[in-house]
Amino acid sequence: MNAKSKKMLSDNMTWIILVVLVIIMSVANPKFFSVANLTTLLTGESIKGIMAFGMCFAILIKGIDLSLGAVAALVGCVTGALVQPVDYASKVLPGVGQLPGFVAVIIGIVMGVVIGFVIGWLIAYTKIPAFIATLGAQLICRAAAKIFTTRPVSNLSSSYRFLGSGKLFGVIPMIIVVFLIVFAAALFILTQTRFGKSLYAIGGNDQAARVAGIDVEKNMILTYVWCSCMGALGGILLAGRAGSADPANSGLSYELDAVAAATVGGTSHAGGICKVSGVFSGILILGVINNGLVLMGVDDNMTNIIKGVIIIGAVVLDMRKNAKRA
Repeated sequence: MNAKSKKMLSDNMTWIILVVLVIIMSVANPKFFSVANLTTLLTGESIKGIMAFGMCFAILIKGIDLSLGAVAALVGCVTGALVQPVDYASKVLPGVGQLPGFVAVIIGIVMGVVIGFVIGWLIAYTKIPAFIATLGAQLICRAAAKIFTTRPVSNLSSSYRFLGSGKLFGVIPMIIVVFLIVFAAALFILTQTRFGKSLYAIGGNDQAARVAGIDVEKNMILTYVWCSCMGALGGILLAGRAGSADPANSGLSYELDAVAAATVGGTSHAGGICKVSGVFSGILILGVINNGLVLMGVDDNMTNIIKGVIIIGAVVLDMRKNAKRA
């Protein structure tokens, strides 16, 4: 096999693995490849996928964002409370009227921008490791959600729930449509914008990027703003899909699934390497494993063991690639 063929095989390895997994699952259970099940698979993985498209930006610049799940819970609870009916007996904010769904969504995204700005500023200007800054943000946001409400926020308006549970033309789940739009946006940002190219430079060598005139701190802040916005959007979709937002359990450990999808999709934790299409395939790989093993009746704990092995294997392969480049 020549060098060109090896490179092509390496570049498309995640897609090859995905195809093999689909074939295996389809043979193991014919129901797997049905339209209904594939729709269920995509619907179930869309929220984690959206968060993965945020996470890969952070990993690209040698960072990480452990606050995504907690941001989702906080935003879901706050925006959910804003769309509860005025006459609802268990309304979280009894003195506040019911806002239109789209207004609540905008407020949720603005919350994501503010949280992401604070996290990004701390990492960029105080030089706190991203792991510590986002872990702290996770604890703060989760606690803030629990302080805001001690019970799940339910009875949400239909306009607010549309993105999470509605269907486009009465056929295509809106949550999948939003997922694909975020995929296209992430792909465009990283491949066609100055911001995206700057992130690759910062991840490769931040000092060289600084010498080249790139505003490293500004781009780091924008990266975490993007991450938190994806967490906020995920929280809105999660609340819309479930019909409620739970301060304790909404988005719990979703950030770990986002890290897993980005890692399996080939995003290097050494920085400077990320393909959005690879992250997309990573999301699908983990989704196929989850869905397929459930159909086969495999225990949840065994599913997590298999996912853990895959993640470790992906990181080992990434380290070997980096060693060869060095």
